[in-house]
Amino acid sequence: MKIELAKKENIHFVGIGGIGMSGLALIMKGMGFKIQGSDISKNKNIDRLKKNKIKIFTGHSKKNIDSATILVISSAIKKNNSEVQHAKTNNLPIYKRGDMLAHIVSLTQNVVVAGSHGKTTTTSLISGIFSKAKLDPTIINGGVINSIQNSARLGKSKWCVLESDESDGSFTKVPPTYSVVTNIDREHMDYYKSMEKLKNHFIEFINKVPSFGKSFICKDDKVNNQIIKKIKTKNFFTYGTDKDSNFVIKNIRQSKNISIFDVIISLPGKKKITLKNINVPLLGLHNIRNATAAVAVAFTIGISNKIIKNSLIKFQGVQRRFNKIFNYRGVSFFDDYAHHPTEIKELINGVHKVYQKEKIYCIFQPHRISRLKDLRKEFSSSFSKTEAVILCPIYKAGEKIKLGFDYLNFAKEICANSKVKVYMIKDQYELSKFIKQNIYGDKIVIGMGAGSISNWMKELPKLL
Repeated sequence: MKIELAKKENIHFVGIGGIGMSGLALIMKGMGFKIQGSDISKNKNIDRLKKNKIKIFTGHSKKNIDSATILVISSAIKKNNSEVQHAKTNNLPIYKRGDMLAHIVSLTQNVVVAGSHGKTTTTSLISGIFSKAKLDPTIINGGVINSIQNSARLGKSKWCVLESDESDGSFTKVPPTYSVVTNIDREHMDYYKSMEKLKNHFIEFINKVPSFGKSFICKDDKVNNQIIKKIKTKNFFTYGTDKDSNFVIKNIRQSKNISIFDVIISLPGKKKITLKNINVPLLGLHNIRNATAAVAVAFTIGISNKIIKNSLIKFQGVQRRFNKIFNYRGVSFFDDYAHHPTEIKELINGVHKVYQKEKIYCIFQPHRISRLKDLRKEFSSSFSKTEAVILCPIYKAGEKIKLGFDYLNFAKEICANSKVKVYMIKDQYELSKFIKQNIYGDKIVIGMGAGSISNWMKELPKLL
């Protein structure tokens, strides 16, 4: 069903503090819609919404939606939520974030970035190039882009660069003109139940690209290669280190502050060309792939090589993506969003390659009981290139399911499978004590997870 939204509607976002929800709320406010929302607690996303004069209710109550005419709900909202229940009783339309996003961008030229990992950085890189090329895109991202100090921005052109959310399958509803698939991994199995269903959603997503658009698929990913064989219309280009890609990554050089590489471009019916010495201030092969995806999109739509390279070298990054937080006794402390075994391995590999003299200490906070249960073995073997793991309690994200195994045994499995020291802590105060007693000399410390660990890292200097 296509909805026509009149400007008189009062649109209430349930769970407005989430990064995706807050971004969409900001865009719709900028377009002239009346927006309000609720969430159980305050955060930086809420602060940004308040600055844009969006009415926020702390806590969920049916009173909050007295004047609302439409509800938008995030995938984290449960069916028994009081606002959702009240809206159903009063026959108010209720839309998932993905559905509302699809309606809002139905009239724009969309570059839609999908995948299990790397979406936020790739979206940010493409947005930066488009902005540098003065295309003035609307941006809807899953993380705060440092250059605009926000996760979303309403542009004046018909271009929209957006990160899609595959957690609830709704990403197939967003209409892409161009699409990127970074990789496909075992993630959000609480929704998909099987890898086959997840793969079918991505095939549907790729097939939605029109004849005048293109998909860009990373050929270095095993599951991507499986779905490429099932796509009947070859309306896509590939990228990666794989020599058979259309955009081949070559001649990689990495240091602590920059990655340098070449991209050889081979497109059907066109002369092969090489973009030499692309500089991007990001760490790790995974980020070189993300940058190459951005190069591929920008090159294909006709942005000049000079603008592409100038934009990438000046990229200011995304919050919670290997951001340096502080120094303590000469040791650097970083914050990262890595919360899946693949992300953890890629991050550690990138750090290990350029921080060769320092021993890596990871402060790891597992995110969601369901994810830890599903990927227990993979998590336990993700830390093999580190010196030690400081294991925090699980951030449950509202899940009430049972873990089903002893958490101490999980710590022992990390010891055995990653061949690494593991220290268990109860809270951030125990963490600060551990750091005071153990962190000095040639070390690097990375806080990782999608829960409260980021705040722990930022508050550590006060406790030290």
